[in-house]
Amino acid sequence: MILRKVWGSVWSRSSSGKDSSSQSAIQVPLSPPASSSLGAFDHLPMDILIQILMLVEPRDAVKLSLTCKAWRCLAGGNRLWIFYLQCSQESWDSIFFAETSLRSGYPLRMLSSQSGELSFMRIYGQRAQVHGSIIIDGGSGYCKFGWSKYASPSGRSATFLEFGNIETPIYARLQQFFATIFTRMQVKPSMQPIVVSLPLCHFDDTESAKASRRQLKTAILNVLFDMNVPAVCAVNQASAVLALYAARRTSGIVVNIGFQVITILPILHGKVMRQIGVEIIGFGALKLTGFLKEKMQENNITFQSLYTVRTLKENLCYVALDYKAELSRDTQASMKIAGEGWFTLSKERFQTGEILFQPRLAGLRAMSLHQAVALCMDHCDAAGVTGDDSWFKTVVLAGGSACLPGLAERLEKELHDHLPSYICNGVRVIPPPCGVDSAWHGAKLISNLSTFPGPWCITRKQFRRKSRLMW
Repeated sequence: MILRKVWGSVWSRSSSGKDSSSQSAIQVPLSPPASSSLGAFDHLPMDILIQILMLVEPRDAVKLSLTCKAWRCLAGGNRLWIFYLQCSQESWDSIFFAETSLRSGYPLRMLSSQSGELSFMRIYGQRAQVHGSIIIDGGSGYCKFGWSKYASPSGRSATFLEFGNIETPIYARLQQFFATIFTRMQVKPSMQPIVVSLPLCHFDDTESAKASRRQLKTAILNVLFDMNVPAVCAVNQASAVLALYAARRTSGIVVNIGFQVITILPILHGKVMRQIGVEIIGFGALKLTGFLKEKMQENNITFQSLYTVRTLKENLCYVALDYKAELSRDTQASMKIAGEGWFTLSKERFQTGEILFQPRLAGLRAMSLHQAVALCMDHCDAAGVTGDDSWFKTVVLAGGSACLPGLAERLEKELHDHLPSYICNGVRVIPPPCGVDSAWHGAKLISNLSTFPGPWCITRKQFRRKSRLMW
């Protein structure tokens, strides 16, 4: 009955309000102008009117906003359209972070929803018109790919093992790599933009390392544009940067446990601060799997392949908060693997992850994880690049092996034990925000932006025009 009155009031005024209507959504005040009227609804409190409008569909709210100034103030205001965005499939926190931190592209520029720069009515309409893109997250061990409108990646593949060997020329290898993904997804490359993550490599700030990164990026763009992709968003050092975005941060330290090495990268406003220092630990997920394999062999546990060992690592292993105390506990657990039967692990469950903090247990001469992160924090503090030291006190974990239960808590404990109090105050370690798919979900935030593909992508024409891409 109330809604019927709303529509009666609105459409009876539509002819007189037509001249003042606007097709563009703008930032509006929270209350109607004194010179305008809502007719029979003038006596209702503003909160009640907003609650009434929340019952109508977004397209009907747009129609309401075009009738007169008073209804435009209500139906075009941020409060109503924030409600509509909160009802969408994506989480409101992710949408708000993306639209206030990532919408302008790189370099990042933070926008405030209170500053008048953002109209969430416009953002809602623009996001509805974004058709999506293909996201290809080429991790160091495994590649995740899928549509940006999907909740998770639609496929996973070994990054290089399935797509040729390392001796193959880079162009041919990349061409086979992308062609296989497009075939599996059953899509034409020319139909949609591509968001591709560039793998973590050549970490130094030297001219040689910059040239190598530029060469890899140029090769990837050449291959994709030769396949008639309309636009490409290629994110540098993507596993780290995108995992940070997935955690709804633009600054922090990312610990990426890759296939072969562990990298600790300081990132400020979306940029890897190589001049401060990127720390490298010379072993990664493959060593953890190999160490568990050795322990299983020592205990006469037979298995058919390394895949079985990796599955057990992912499902049964964890990191102990107190390693010595854990040695005296009963930690036995079992798991059934199809085609091989039951496997039972005990101390191997936490000994595997312990080599991150005590590499010598695996016969490795390498820096421990907490020592490398503490060193990175010390360099960030000494650099003094900002007046506020809080930017490097958030540590985000990334990579499949970073998902080991207890790793974030143990690393945070070790950092508090080893860092001076003026640095460790406020240090927080965040587990992979979206598990093994964190980087893919970080790319998804970019792909679903209201401004995508604009500020984030390069088109074929733009690429061909440039003789050199600046990193």
